[in-house]
Amino acid sequence: MEKSPNQRPSLFSPYQMGRFRLSHRIVLAPMTRCRALNGVPQPANVEYYVQRSTEGGFLITEGTVISPTGAGFPHSPGIYTREQIEAWKKVVDAVHAKGSIIFCQLWHVGRASNQVYQPGSAAPISSTDKPISSRWRILMPDGSYGKYPSPRRLASSEIPEIIQQYRQAALNAIEAGFDGIEIHGAHGYLIDQFLKDGINDRSDSYGGSLLNRCRFIDELTRSVASAIGADRVAVRISPAIDHLDAYDSDPLRLGLAVIERLNAIQRAFGQQLAYLHITQPRYTAYGQTESGRHGSADEESRLMQACKAAYEGTFMCSGGYTRELGVEAVENADADLVSYGRLFIANPDLVERFKVNAPLNRYVRATFYTQDPVVGFTDYPFMDKPQSRL
Repeated sequence: MEKSPNQRPSLFSPYQMGRFRLSHRIVLAPMTRCRALNGVPQPANVEYYVQRSTEGGFLITEGTVISPTGAGFPHSPGIYTREQIEAWKKVVDAVHAKGSIIFCQLWHVGRASNQVYQPGSAAPISSTDKPISSRWRILMPDGSYGKYPSPRRLASSEIPEIIQQYRQAALNAIEAGFDGIEIHGAHGYLIDQFLKDGINDRSDSYGGSLLNRCRFIDELTRSVASAIGADRVAVRISPAIDHLDAYDSDPLRLGLAVIERLNAIQRAFGQQLAYLHITQPRYTAYGQTESGRHGSADEESRLMQACKAAYEGTFMCSGGYTRELGVEAVENADADLVSYGRLFIANPDLVERFKVNAPLNRYVRATFYTQDPVVGFTDYPFMDKPQSRL
């Protein structure tokens, strides 16, 4: 039953996201899982996404690499070869058969890579030639952890080629049957390396001023929107997150500057983007809840509220949300949609568990980034099945 206009929305009420009618507001967040062998989705990937599909539900894929230079984890899927496109079709068709909507998250890690993942063992590319500090370690193909190397600073003349790779990846995603794409501009990866003044030390038209630092994401989003339609394009940012040394001296100003450009894109195309996805600052690489580098939890909440108020469209939040926090965010109009990561890994039927407020399976962090097609991937139990060893 539809809610009357004077009733507040809930986490479990329908939502019209542009052309897409959602039956609830609980979204599968994009999460790296390392199960796409040699960059190609496998039958296990099909099962994983189908398990988390619901009628009228919304799923976002794990970060999906746009080009051979974009990877920074073992066995991350790509969307730039014919084999990858055909493999993704099987995932998308199976998810659609369950009644879900699915977007492909387009990803380039930039300097958050290693020569072992790069064609010809080249240095990874970035906005800068500064490496990620030794505070962070990169997962290597053999399961060990290594250092991030010094990246190669992209010349301004090379940036149009990277934008074209995003554009082609978006077209490939639509060919594979995806309902849309999410541009991963968050968490210290390539786009974030241009946005954050703690990383971007350029002196050309893509660096220096806030306007210049936003130029890459602006041009990229416009290019992708012109290729597949603005209402099939979403953007994810994390202005206040310091993951992989992605610091900014004024996160709120940065977030609002990006939003100003996204609003301008929507006006230019005469169409809203699918949504804006922002990660709550309490998120960290290790899943801890902290007050963050830039201030208290109240200050972080105000940042999210300011971004929600400024953005002219659907607003999705993520990062350490519980059932209770998600309910509160939607009921208080702090978000239209809430995406869940770790809880959705361990609970394929998370939507149903949330609806009846059932106990949740615990996730096992040690199995997040393995190549096993079952353990820690498709073997977490549903409510109506016996509990496994997990």
